[in-house]
Amino acid sequence: MAEQKRDYYEVLGLQKGASEDEIKKAFRKLAKKYHPDMNPGDKSAEAKFKEVNEAYEVLSDPDKRSRYDQYGHAGVDPNFGAGGFSGGYGGAGMDFDLGDIFGSFFGGGFGSGFGSNGGTRRNGPRRGSSIQAGITITFEEAAFGCEKEINITRMDTCSTCGGSGCAPGTTPEICPDCHGSGTIRVQQRTPFGVMQTTQECPRCHGQGKIIHQPCSECHGSGSVRKQKKVNVTIPAGIANGQTLSLRGQGNAGTNGGAPGDLLITVTVKPHAKFKREGSSIYSTEHITVAQAILGVSLEVDTLDGKVKYNVPEGTQSGTVFRLKGKGVPSIRGGSRGDHFVTVVVDIPTGLNAEQKGIIRKFDESMGGKSTGDKFSFFEKKKKKK
Repeated sequence: MAEQKRDYYEVLGLQKGASEDEIKKAFRKLAKKYHPDMNPGDKSAEAKFKEVNEAYEVLSDPDKRSRYDQYGHAGVDPNFGAGGFSGGYGGAGMDFDLGDIFGSFFGGGFGSGFGSNGGTRRNGPRRGSSIQAGITITFEEAAFGCEKEINITRMDTCSTCGGSGCAPGTTPEICPDCHGSGTIRVQQRTPFGVMQTTQECPRCHGQGKIIHQPCSECHGSGSVRKQKKVNVTIPAGIANGQTLSLRGQGNAGTNGGAPGDLLITVTVKPHAKFKREGSSIYSTEHITVAQAILGVSLEVDTLDGKVKYNVPEGTQSGTVFRLKGKGVPSIRGGSRGDHFVTVVVDIPTGLNAEQKGIIRKFDESMGGKSTGDKFSFFEKKKKKK
């Protein structure tokens, strides 16, 4: 009964006098919230969806809204004046495309693709797919950059048909079913009204065209597999495992679409002497006990070749020296990192009696004892510091 119905403005959460835009916005929000597809098996949501549709059907119609504002529910009763609401989802004879209602909620199309916005044009230009390749370079090439040439296999636009897929001198037929769109609309009458869904055209399989005489070279695909040499510029400072992207060197696009990219993963061979962390390089230099005690001028291996470095006397094993600016350049440009050299003092083994005697005398000259002294020579040096 009409007197048992809730106020239509209350149903939509609006005040009397709301604008058309406010009514439409409120309806869309509530229709999405209570739609049966969003609430399967929920009878309460189904009833509210029906109530929301009924309120919108009246308030969105200027004539019905005017009678409702003046006479209430009686003003839109089927027996009152002209017309009225017939009940049911969406009203009698209300054919609607859910894509018009829900398209804005889901970026075009609701569920499986309602309405004209539900599907994408499959026969439009499509960008080609990207392909992957790998390249191996030396430690030095990674540090300073280099030029390399690699062989790749990719799908190129067929030169015989120019990518159309048709034999020379022929043209494809526009699909008579979808008229070139690649999709067709299917209507289905449901308890909620007439719903429209967008589906792939079964006749042209979504291409929008039918090729009666395919190209003999590409067999109608518009592209052929080819091998090609590609020049690659490896930037200075690239690290092991990084990937370079060469735009437009991937597989050919379709229907006039741009080609994809070539993704090259770089593998850097390990160095026999250097280790790398970021832009820093680490290496180790071995010296004798005498060199550690007296100091020594070393020739240190670096990326730039041998560099002289004066190791001061009394250097302890494990001491780290920094060679500024001798590391790896930043891949983003700018200054180079540093080279850190760890000094390792090699303790001799297998001494003969004469050599051991010399060491004992030396230890005694430093104020120690030949045996059993609490501190050795090196420990005394540390203690003095």
